[in-house]
Amino acid sequence: MRIREINAMRGPNYWSIRRHKLIVMVLDLEEMEDRPSNKIDGFLDRLKMMFPSMYEHRCSVGEPGGFFQRVEEGTWMGHVIEHIALEIQTLAGMDTGFGRTRGYGEPGVYNVVFSYLEENVGRYAAKASVEICKALISGENYNLENDIQKMRELREEERLGPSTGSIVEEAEARGIPWIRLNKYSLCQLGYGANQKRIQATVTSETSSIGVEIACDKEDTKFLLEQAEVEVPRGDIIGRESSLEEACRYVGFPLVVKPVGGNHGRGITVNIKNYEDALVAFHAAKNVSQKVIIEKYITGEDYRLLVINNVLVAAAKRSPAHVIGDGKSTIKQLVDEVNKDPRRGYGHENVLTQITINDLTKTILSGKGYTEESVPKEGERVILKDTANLSTGGTAEDVTDIVHPSNVSMAERISKIIDLDICGIDIMTTDISQPLNETGGAVLEVNAGPGFRMHLAPTSGLPRNVAAPVVDKLFPKQGDTGRIPIIAVTGTNGKTTTTRLIAHMAKMKGHRVGYTTSDGVYIQNRLLMKGDCTGPASAEFVLKDPTVNFAVLECARGGLLRAGLGFKKCDVGIVTNVASDHLGLKGIHTMDQLAKVKGVIPETVLPDGYAILNADDDLVYEMRRNINCNLALFSMDEENPRIKALQKLGGITAIYENGYVTLCRGTWKMRIMKAENIPLTYGGKATFMIQNILPAVIAANVRGIGIEDMKVALETFIPSATQTPGRLNLFQFENFSILLDYAHNPAGMLALKNFTDSMEATVKVGIIAGVGDRREEDTNELGSIAAEMFDEIIIRQDKNLRGKSEEDLIKMLNDGIKSKQPNKKTTIIPSEKEAITHAVKNAKKGSLIICCSDVIPDALELVMKFKEQESNGQLTFSH
Repeated sequence: MRIREINAMRGPNYWSIRRHKLIVMVLDLEEMEDRPSNKIDGFLDRLKMMFPSMYEHRCSVGEPGGFFQRVEEGTWMGHVIEHIALEIQTLAGMDTGFGRTRGYGEPGVYNVVFSYLEENVGRYAAKASVEICKALISGENYNLENDIQKMRELREEERLGPSTGSIVEEAEARGIPWIRLNKYSLCQLGYGANQKRIQATVTSETSSIGVEIACDKEDTKFLLEQAEVEVPRGDIIGRESSLEEACRYVGFPLVVKPVGGNHGRGITVNIKNYEDALVAFHAAKNVSQKVIIEKYITGEDYRLLVINNVLVAAAKRSPAHVIGDGKSTIKQLVDEVNKDPRRGYGHENVLTQITINDLTKTILSGKGYTEESVPKEGERVILKDTANLSTGGTAEDVTDIVHPSNVSMAERISKIIDLDICGIDIMTTDISQPLNETGGAVLEVNAGPGFRMHLAPTSGLPRNVAAPVVDKLFPKQGDTGRIPIIAVTGTNGKTTTTRLIAHMAKMKGHRVGYTTSDGVYIQNRLLMKGDCTGPASAEFVLKDPTVNFAVLECARGGLLRAGLGFKKCDVGIVTNVASDHLGLKGIHTMDQLAKVKGVIPETVLPDGYAILNADDDLVYEMRRNINCNLALFSMDEENPRIKALQKLGGITAIYENGYVTLCRGTWKMRIMKAENIPLTYGGKATFMIQNILPAVIAANVRGIGIEDMKVALETFIPSATQTPGRLNLFQFENFSILLDYAHNPAGMLALKNFTDSMEATVKVGIIAGVGDRREEDTNELGSIAAEMFDEIIIRQDKNLRGKSEEDLIKMLNDGIKSKQPNKKTTIIPSEKEAITHAVKNAKKGSLIICCSDVIPDALELVMKFKEQESNGQLTFSH
């Protein structure tokens, strides 16, 4: 068996609109195609022994044990590997249950699809599941525990922490989209100009001065003292020589901690003599230059969480500890505590497993213990010096019993320090009594406090502390932080439709970001060159804080490689579905291709619009799977599909009596005569009219009026800058050059219909075969070219995409000869040389039609010839 490729879906995709996190592994079973599971001796027994918990897999049988039944009856290894990949993720603490295995379109090759929670874990599971399956087939031993631990470690490296994760989940529940901006906890909520940012529990609205103060314990303490808040007596020193005097001033027991520490680093508590204070001083100095010597306040450790100046949660925290039974060693007691199913690796569960590290050994040593000591029955042995959950501590929710005086104090502190989200650490014997009555004190104020203890306390009521954070960031009812997204897909016409809609939105005053097959544009600035029709380019636009309107061209390649770069759009357009790219990425039929394109209309928001081509059967069928409003466009006003929607009062756009017309119900609103729209070249480029129709519907449903549309259509001039590579016509003194991106049979036929209406003494076509197309598609390109042109120059694409130059030339030639065996054909592999040859040998009145794949290079060359002509430097062979 061999893995051909592994792709991770991160948004709506071909396999599922709802499940965005999917691994798609292309697996070649090779000789195992002839050996299903029932033909391998002992395979089922070995599978059951390694994965007894797989009994719960129901599979298509629909009941526990169903998968084992399928294995016994005989199933292929791709199906087995899918189940193994799911099970090992579950064993590593990531329970995810969606999977399917489908033929790739080649004998013995399968798409193995399964869900994941963390992408790197999913990729690891894909590879590991194949190796595990190989071991089960051969009967070799396999160390499964290594894989499980590795996946846990990958998860902890990659996943969002509990605090960030809770805010993101709350945002998602409210329909607020989000994007992770780095590999840590910096995330964007909302899109474009409406975005807000969080980094753990620091937000884009958190005061930087507040963070500075909270990070400097000296400043914090000074401000709180000035405001008559109870704080412990203390001193701040920087040298060991000052330690003795500070200890005398503060008095034992005391606490030593760094001025700029966090997460409990460098803190030592309940110090009762100078020798221990000296050790603690050096531990704190490793964290910061200055060290706080502070009175140790007796009592319980409490954390009060204040968000937007309101107390939202309080927890009593206990450091990691064990209770002696008079028989077990401390190590045995720790092992027993760690058996609690609530304890897991890292942030896996509500509680974290307790580890015995050097700090633990030091604490035990201070009490005369080692990990092999046996504490008395009922004795509480502290194992860590802070109560952090990440080191094995526990938390009890006490929100409902905090005394009003303490509530008021906490809310006041948040304003004194100027933090929108702050965690206040208090030591007191009883939080239900005022601090000044219990002798308690405020120990610290924390910026970016952890939420875990409040979200999932060890005991007491969990608190949804993420909700007030999202309330603060998006205070308006129903605000999702979105910007309008118009997504455009189809085989041909996507780029022109995208550019036209973007032009209309810009004319209306929107700050537009849009993606095309030639680059990403923010307003009119090209910021990223190349084919930018995938999810990364869409995210580039949606991350830009200057953009308030997005128009995104979405091609099949990105959809199959990673899914969509957004979860929902406001308008989804499908221009057409024609034979192109078939035979690639497991897409072999027109129905499969239509399913890929159909992802776009299926992701439209319920109050949005799917705009479909009523003249295309496959596109029209997509209406059955949408959950939004339907709008249709057609080049024929008598199309019965158009008539039916008009009777229902729906929105349509049609080409009638020479006009581009928008209809609401049966009422016609004529926008412009097609021949007066520059993009149509006097009405001759009918395929451009077909691109205009969905664009006017999109503009209309997004609030752009008829008059604004007219102005936009009049000013959208086909040119190298406005529509690069789309019918760019250059008039020279004695000949013309037409540059176009036509690269498939449907596009070539549309170009033929246009050029048939153009007068020329001779039409010279420069064409190329594309390596990732089927042979019959390349043949068809050649046969269409034979009928279009008087002379043909065959060049070669910059990227051969898997086929040889000779093969592609032969395929085109075969197509040409099938129509016109004697057609004059010249082979010039370089596009630059092919265009130069055509120009240098141009006859008077000729039209050179160049079908280019690298538009910028071709445009640059043609512009160079224009410049040479104007300088009198352009010479000809004839």
